[in-house]
Amino acid sequence: MDASRDAERTGSTRPAASDRVRPIAKVLILDIAAPFAVYSLLRANGMSTVTALVLSGVIPALGVTAGIVRHHRLDVVGALVLAGIVVGTVLGLITHRPRLVLLEGSVPTAVLGVACLGSLCTRRPIMFGFALEFIGPDTPSGREMTSLWRYEEYRRIFRVITAVWGVGFLLEAAVRVVIVYNTSTGTALASSKVTPFIWVAALSAWTVAYGTHQKRKGERLAADSEAPRTGSADPQ
Repeated sequence: MDASRDAERTGSTRPAASDRVRPIAKVLILDIAAPFAVYSLLRANGMSTVTALVLSGVIPALGVTAGIVRHHRLDVVGALVLAGIVVGTVLGLITHRPRLVLLEGSVPTAVLGVACLGSLCTRRPIMFGFALEFIGPDTPSGREMTSLWRYEEYRRIFRVITAVWGVGFLLEAAVRVVIVYNTSTGTALASSKVTPFIWVAALSAWTVAYGTHQKRKGERLAADSEAPRTGSADPQ
């Protein structure tokens, strides 16, 4: 009986584990390994640096396009990635300067950073919208997020998160520019593919830690506010 239960639990956890691994594998293969492999192969066969860089961006572009076809919608990140690839390709083909092609990753990153900081002046900062979209506005958690938005402290937390991500994106774009103009083309290409994921992972880890800290802080304040009431309600 226990063995069968264990088997059922194991079987039920496998899809969840594979669902987590699949996006990571997609990123590693399509967005990092494949572009670098294509660039190295084309350069080894005598193709020019600009052409090799432009063609190496085809695979990530196809990945974004496939996602659009599969989900029948274009998300903000996908649109920025495609815009960056197009801008880098056009600049590279016009100027024949490979470093301008490599700067394509800085375009969507800088735009997203400016969008984050600009959204602080709007009713809802952009990171709240991203979080709500990720969770699903029609899910219980999504409805809870929408309900909590009426509290000033909750709104302040998301404004802080949005400000940190905005500054972080702008810093990442600047770091990419420095790397592109101070390293070899191959090193810059590899770095431009890896850096965004390291940066997002660091910002995500900070966001989780900050959110957890604020949640515990709120729970402590709620407990402190309830303590006097409990003490004053002694039986006569």
